[in-house]
Amino acid sequence: MPDVHAPGSMPVPATTRWQGLPPIAGEGTVVLILGSFPGAASLRARQYYAHPQNHFWKILQALWPGHPLPPAGSGDPYAQRCEWLLARGLGLWDVYESCEREGSLDTSIRNAKVNDFARLHGRCPRLAAVAHNGAESYRHAPAVLRSLGPMCLPPVDAVRLPSTSPANASWSFERKLAAWAELMAAHGLL
Repeated sequence: MPDVHAPGSMPVPATTRWQGLPPIAGEGTVVLILGSFPGAASLRARQYYAHPQNHFWKILQALWPGHPLPPAGSGDPYAQRCEWLLARGLGLWDVYESCEREGSLDTSIRNAKVNDFARLHGRCPRLAAVAHNGAESYRHAPAVLRSLGPMCLPPVDAVRLPSTSPANASWSFERKLAAWAELMAAHGLL
């Protein structure tokens, strides 16, 4: 049967359901950074924070200037960045496992499925804080802490950090860096 719609109107395209990325975490993870869901550039690259305007990797490099991030063209730079991240006591994941979304904005996320944080059980025995990279992630802080609670003694802190997204233009790079530095210092990572 042909697509039938009112004269002069266009059919509404189906929303795409996207699958997120796996967690990056290990025994040395002290701070788990949780985003909401990867943007379009990250999903295409299958890499966290792949958009060149996102401040995530720039902030981390500024926090540890004596330990440069692996440069592009040196083997598998993303795998090396993940190892670099783990060596600093950090882990990385997102609140959502999958969702429907057009574009990359958190406000466009629909029908999201939250990740099963119990999957981290036993993987992060030193976990002390969950750092939410932005408001959408932080909205789920109570549920994340409940699911992590049984595996974390003492209890884990939840911290809302300013989003590193280019959409968060109200915070300068310097303000974002200061907030992220405060958290890392509080957990002995700087």
